[in-house]
Amino acid sequence: MSDVENFISRVDNEAKRNDALTLLTLLTKASGYVARLHGSIIGFGRYHYKYDSGREGDASVIAFSPRKQNLVVYIMPGFVKYDVLLAMLGKYKLGKSCLYINKLDDIDLTVLAEISRLSVQEMQSKYQCSE
Repeated sequence: MSDVENFISRVDNEAKRNDALTLLTLLTKASGYVARLHGSIIGFGRYHYKYDSGREGDASVIAFSPRKQNLVVYIMPGFVKYDVLLAMLGKYKLGKSCLYINKLDDIDLTVLAEISRLSVQEMQSKYQCSE
């Protein structure tokens, strides 16, 4: 069992655990990257960023975390370009780069897959992304 699968298997809530397994499959397919565990975040792919301030680091191209209150999908470029798709997604809340979902039954998984795929493409066009 991989670190990611082991982490997901320890999610207390069975429905959230099953949703996490579904997201694992969906984001693996949408991104084309292997899932890697980074603390409590499951990330796909890597990119290096550098801000004008000089701050720099590495982050996942796309990621998710099965938090106690909700599932969080990290869409790194944000949601400005996805208004039309978000209108079709279902029930969710947004942060700057975070999509908060109570349960996957609340949303359209096909729409989430498309948002995810487009987000990964946008990141790949801006950054040198790797496995």
